[in-house]
Amino acid sequence: MVANWAARVPDDFVMHVKAFGMMTRHPVKVDVLPPDLRNGAPVDERGRVDRPPRELRAEVFARFHAALEPLRAAGKLGGILLQFPSYIVCKPLSFEYLEWAKEQLRGDRMLVEFRHRSWLEDENRAQVFSFLEELGATYVIVDAPKTEAKNLVPTVVALTSPTAYVRMHGRNAATWNVRGRSAAERFDYLYSDDELREWVQPLEQLAEEAEEAYVMFNNNGRSRAPGDSDRWISQAPTNALMLRKALQSQGARV
Repeated sequence: MVANWAARVPDDFVMHVKAFGMMTRHPVKVDVLPPDLRNGAPVDERGRVDRPPRELRAEVFARFHAALEPLRAAGKLGGILLQFPSYIVCKPLSFEYLEWAKEQLRGDRMLVEFRHRSWLEDENRAQVFSFLEELGATYVIVDAPKTEAKNLVPTVVALTSPTAYVRMHGRNAATWNVRGRSAAERFDYLYSDDELREWVQPLEQLAEEAEEAYVMFNNNGRSRAPGDSDRWISQAPTNALMLRKALQSQGARV
């Protein structure tokens, strides 16, 4: 599959790959592991891998790394997005894990997204950014609903590596923390022109300071076209084109 990705995209196309759940300490079903790793994995009553030993997690990192070799060899691998769940809070053990995970990536670029706001609270923010900078890891800037929920981080524009990376998760506060909702429902949001124009100046600043700058929209939602309720549009490409237009109107090169 990865070899097909590398073959099908243009020579100048870069693919960022989201880390497998066990790499970011998410619960995963044991049956999604390679068959030879399943028997030795501790499993909870719901069939999920439960507190795996570091050795098992390291083997998962190693196989993930090996699987991406076709992209790496073709020069089309960007970074590895490690999106940590909201129960990974800012504490010494979490810093230790980040350092260990960076080693397991074996030189691939590390993109770190936090989902608990403790990482960006005033008393921790400077330490977190300094740590990521020393680690050579990219802090992932997030645009998300503006609430005080612990699993919603504030939008803080900062650069900790030569790569700027922004994830636009939408601002659908009504569905973000509703139990049982799918990812498509959580991220169901079409940004308006005004909301995207808010990002023009920050993105121009990031682009000036960084060697590379990326903006990523969630691609699992659709909306009815404004003014045409009979037509559906995909949210991610629609918003990407809207943002490009907003940047170009200010003379930005995209």
